[in-house]
Amino acid sequence: MALTFNAFYTLIAAVIVLLLGRFLVNRIDFLRRYNIPEPVAGGLVAAVLSLVVYNIWGFSISTSSELQTSFMLIFFASIGLSANFSKLKEGGMGLVIFLIAVASFIVVQNFVGISLATLLGIDPLIGLIAGSITLTGGHGTAGAWGEILEVKHGIHGALALGMASATFGLIIGGLIGGPLAKMLINRYQLAQANTDAQIEKRDHTPMTDQEAEESAPFEYPHQVRLITADNAITTLGMFAACLAFAEFMTGFSKGTWFELPTFVWTLGGGVILRNILEGVFKVNIFDRAIDVFGNASLSLYLAMALLSLKLWQLADLAGPLVVILGAQTITMALYAAFVTFRVMGKNYDAAVLSAGHCGFGMGATPTAVANMQAITNMYGASHKAFLIVPLCGAFFVDLINATVIQIILKFFA
Repeated sequence: MALTFNAFYTLIAAVIVLLLGRFLVNRIDFLRRYNIPEPVAGGLVAAVLSLVVYNIWGFSISTSSELQTSFMLIFFASIGLSANFSKLKEGGMGLVIFLIAVASFIVVQNFVGISLATLLGIDPLIGLIAGSITLTGGHGTAGAWGEILEVKHGIHGALALGMASATFGLIIGGLIGGPLAKMLINRYQLAQANTDAQIEKRDHTPMTDQEAEESAPFEYPHQVRLITADNAITTLGMFAACLAFAEFMTGFSKGTWFELPTFVWTLGGGVILRNILEGVFKVNIFDRAIDVFGNASLSLYLAMALLSLKLWQLADLAGPLVVILGAQTITMALYAAFVTFRVMGKNYDAAVLSAGHCGFGMGATPTAVANMQAITNMYGASHKAFLIVPLCGAFFVDLINATVIQIILKFFA
């Protein structure tokens, strides 16, 4: 029997999950020591409770997917609205190198998936499903390509396999990023962890105008930011404009060569709107308000995504798929540690970037940002990482991934 939560109950449940995650991270030293994001900690507990309820009483809980999608789009709009071109230049060559590392990993990820599928005697395209389609691409890409693989390539159950693989990736991406970065930081003595007292003092000290100007978006989600009702209303209007633009462009581009996922149009709309308002009309953009709404949307989206997990569906995964996903997890961790970390400079920023790469390489961009927040909350700022990862993970990666998938499918066709 299915119990469906409407938008209001979904929002209440998500807030409870976030509060539970914050409580667990503050009270359980293991979670805090290994930098597990609060939404992941609370969401996994909620998913386990949901599994218990389903096994004992047969109830499954469904949440409002529309509300979850809305928060995801607001998060991506906040990335775009935070991207003024003058700050993006700070990414410089680091952004280019990181993109090359990420693009290379997409190829490696698909090679691992297809090769293992072939060795295990199953259709190689199932390896592609357990590759960049679902792991780098996430649930949205899994849904889009699942139907194509079922109809055009005869992969029965491709959509179900894709959703299960994407769910696995979302969980693992949020679990391996923090511990990996912590290991790199400690091994190479890249930074000193802040004490609880230092973190408490920082989070309760309002950010000054200069600090707000110099900080990167999403860097300190718990720090106090001073905004007014006027700032909030103006910022909400910009978010609404981004979502309206995305909805129009999604419909307009459907079936064309420039068709892109809605969240990519949302991010692109934010970039365009921000730089036109600021560069042409000299409008003062309220970055602190964008940060507040973006961070809130990020946390709520992750909480809702994990709240909606149906762990019993993962039990239906075929043995070979479990083997492939396990190998992908090991590959991601090794690549982030030995390639991403090294090519990005083997410094503190590189460690934070590695945590972010684990997030969107196995799960999604929101997971990447949450991973990095968990690290910087403990060890300090990484402006470079927060300049590079959100745009790279949300925009460039999807374009690269779509191109690689198309090439592989043409080869197998």
